[in-house]
Amino acid sequence: MILRLLSSPNGLLGKSIASLVNVRPWCPPSGITFRSTICRPKSSIQTPANRVYDVNTKVPKDVMLFKYENPRFFKVLNIFAVSQFLFWGYLCHFSYTTLKDAPVQDDGTEDLPWYKRVNLGENKYRNGIAIMCFFIGYGVLFAAWMFTLRSVRYLILRKGGDNVSVVTYAPFGTNRIMDVPLKYISAQESREAARVTVPVKIKNRALFYMLDMRGEFTNTKLYDYTVGLSRKLK
Repeated sequence: MILRLLSSPNGLLGKSIASLVNVRPWCPPSGITFRSTICRPKSSIQTPANRVYDVNTKVPKDVMLFKYENPRFFKVLNIFAVSQFLFWGYLCHFSYTTLKDAPVQDDGTEDLPWYKRVNLGENKYRNGIAIMCFFIGYGVLFAAWMFTLRSVRYLILRKGGDNVSVVTYAPFGTNRIMDVPLKYISAQESREAARVTVPVKIKNRALFYMLDMRGEFTNTKLYDYTVGLSRKLK
């Protein structure tokens, strides 16, 4: 009798086993909590934020990171600088060759203004004026040229991601191209924090190279993880 109950699918034990198999796990209502290994709330899956090593900087082809198209401004700037150099150079030549030594009489000069009591033709005044005019003209030209040569027009990450081509403006309307290893470039300020320019330091180069914020960062993510990083240049 017992064997018949066990072997028969329609027996009592068979029905009880079948009913246990078809029973669905019960979960408590939302307001009641029980510690159970059967009913566990599904945890929300959060994707991790992008990390530095998630960005592939080994690009298969050349990628432009930044561009600043404003050739007209630099053309006008250099024309102004050259004209100033010529103007102050002419004043230098004029003051050195034209000013004559004309001593002022000592009698009755107390009532004269101070500029009438100065002998501009005296050697110390004549040479001083000539040197001052030359350095003013040369200083304006030098400042304009250095600003032009340090203004970045294009930043191009080369194939493989190890080198960067820094293209700057040149005084006579051309471009100046330098291929620099990426490890020799350090950004002194982040792109998001900068307001006017982003100064970039290149190893063994005097002064900083400037990225004007009026330009366009064509690949911001790749820029931030390559040129935009701050490195210690030894």
